[in-house]
Amino acid sequence: MSVSSVVETLFDRLFQKINRSTQASKRNCAEVASRIVCEVQRICAESQRIQDSGNVESWENDLADLRIQQIHRYFELGSYKGRLDLHSSLSAIVYRYMTPPQVQSSYRARISLIEDFLQNFYVESVNAFRREHDVAPDYRPRSLLELAEYMAFTERYAKRRIPLSRGRSQQLIILRTQTFSRQQPPETTIDIQQAIEGGDAEHPRAAPLQRLREELTTGEEPSDLENTVRERVIEQLIAYLVEKGQQDCADYFSLRLMDLPTQEIESILGITARERDYLQQRFKYHLLKFSFAHNWELVHEWLGAELGKNLGLTPQQWEHLKEKISHNQLKIINLKQQGLDDAEISKQLDLTATQLRKQWSKLLEQAWDLRNI
Repeated sequence: MSVSSVVETLFDRLFQKINRSTQASKRNCAEVASRIVCEVQRICAESQRIQDSGNVESWENDLADLRIQQIHRYFELGSYKGRLDLHSSLSAIVYRYMTPPQVQSSYRARISLIEDFLQNFYVESVNAFRREHDVAPDYRPRSLLELAEYMAFTERYAKRRIPLSRGRSQQLIILRTQTFSRQQPPETTIDIQQAIEGGDAEHPRAAPLQRLREELTTGEEPSDLENTVRERVIEQLIAYLVEKGQQDCADYFSLRLMDLPTQEIESILGITARERDYLQQRFKYHLLKFSFAHNWELVHEWLGAELGKNLGLTPQQWEHLKEKISHNQLKIINLKQQGLDDAEISKQLDLTATQLRKQWSKLLEQAWDLRNI
């Protein structure tokens, strides 16, 4: 069998296996299968031991199957559990090596340093993935399958054996931890941001916006239904940002979802701290537009504040809102609760589509202000 035939056979087998086990799009499955084939071929070509074995094809199949198993495991765990599992595993490996001589090595101090170190390591892993898989310089996992592939790669990357002197070797992540630990200055304080930075807390719309940011990036483990709606919100928000010509905001949001610290985001995007502040403000502006106007139904469904649930208000808050809003806004609420679409509501109230959107957006802001008092 020719080399091209062997490669094609391996690709077809992996593609079918990924497609059956994940139900991801065919294009996504093909891309992941292709990357696995290229990786195992490179490993086998560079290993003299494998070449001398006389059974390179068997090695390629075994290595490919191992990668499929790892990806499937993270895929089954899902986005939240998968990241938690990977983070816990790597934290356990590096814990005993995180002992900077200048810092009191209490449990709390170690945990803080480990969090900071792993955020940096994840960035290194993303860059290594891009480099070794010949993907775009700005590539980052977006689908659950791609995220599972990246997490499996990160686990393998962390555990790679690096040859040392006198025939010794050590895992890559341990070497990185020891270097990081030695570089810590005395009395270092660590500030790991785990959510999109907030704006002015006194701003009347800050509370609901902060709620949305927290739900997007942090929180307890979601149920399957909550996770599905959350993923839809994320996908549609990114699509909305791209549609509005705000690709840099979409990139910023994607990096925040990966829990990367601010300095790493600035490094990856190639921007200064001031430029990042400006980018953050633009992102918040578009997030607000998305939440209150573009796709309010989906956002409210996810946060449990649908119109059928009185926008998440208590009975007292709902009555207060109805007393506070204009006669026209009250009519809008009533017509929306009857299931009429915007075109019909505009016609009945003699409003343009833009006027209706503005009225409704203002009403939602008032409701959210009440809800977050």
